[in-house]
Amino acid sequence: MTPCGSSSPAVRQNCPTSLDDMSSSLHHLIADARYEVIPMKNLETQLEHIPAGASVSVTCSPAKGQQPTLDLTSRLADLGHMAVPHISARLCPDEAEVKRLAEFCRSHGIKEVFLIAGDPEQPAGKYDGVVSFLRDFLSCDHGLQRIGVTAYPDGHAIIPAQVVHEALHAKQELLKDAGVAGFASTQMCFDLTQWTTWAAAERAAGFDLPLHIGVPGVIDRAKLFTMGMRLGIGNSMRFVKKNGGVLGRLFKPGGYDPNKLIIPLSKRADELNIEGLHLFTFNNVQATAEWQRKMLNRFGG
Repeated sequence: MTPCGSSSPAVRQNCPTSLDDMSSSLHHLIADARYEVIPMKNLETQLEHIPAGASVSVTCSPAKGQQPTLDLTSRLADLGHMAVPHISARLCPDEAEVKRLAEFCRSHGIKEVFLIAGDPEQPAGKYDGVVSFLRDFLSCDHGLQRIGVTAYPDGHAIIPAQVVHEALHAKQELLKDAGVAGFASTQMCFDLTQWTTWAAAERAAGFDLPLHIGVPGVIDRAKLFTMGMRLGIGNSMRFVKKNGGVLGRLFKPGGYDPNKLIIPLSKRADELNIEGLHLFTFNNVQATAEWQRKMLNRFGG
């Protein structure tokens, strides 16, 4: 398995919706999927199910702070995974902490990070968002190859759409000016039209960083709702609750099927520069890994 964000071919724009007719490029899209995990006790029994060498994204919460994310990142890297820590700007108190985080990345051989503003109501220091944090972080000796940022096809629960749009482009400019490769990973959005409309608009506005589709892995429907709300994945969770009948096609008895989102979105992957999948596992790693394995076996991988 190659890490998420490799140079694998983009999915053809007109990739058929039949699973049996999927292109080899979609096979690579699934094979390169990144697993998102949460530093919680229930992850312990799931670690063994993460595929060997997989790319693993480690979340960060305001309740626990940044350190548990770094600890799990280090552990996953030692296990041979491509560990990608989430770094919260609003949890960072000062420039000394920025330098410490950069040193952590360099000393542990971390090649990618994913920057988030974070959910604390009040920032711990001067960084109220990613843009100001990124500016200082890029001046450090971080040793990174790529830096990811968050994108919101479904909108942000609190921040106005225009502010989110401007911040996304500001992050892109900072990365380009520093000569550091970047990507944008989307928060969950269950409305396919909304996702593609947003992506097309951002492309037209000059945003050209590769996109990773944020999509739940195989997860129990109730767990998706409850954990999603706990972790602040707000708008799409409310959308699903309010439109259960309309979105019934997204669910099957006993659980959620990632294919219902991945296959339609893959049809425009080439056009929209969709590079990879970001699987929100909610620590239900085993079921997600089994889904991935079955998909790859079906395509002869």
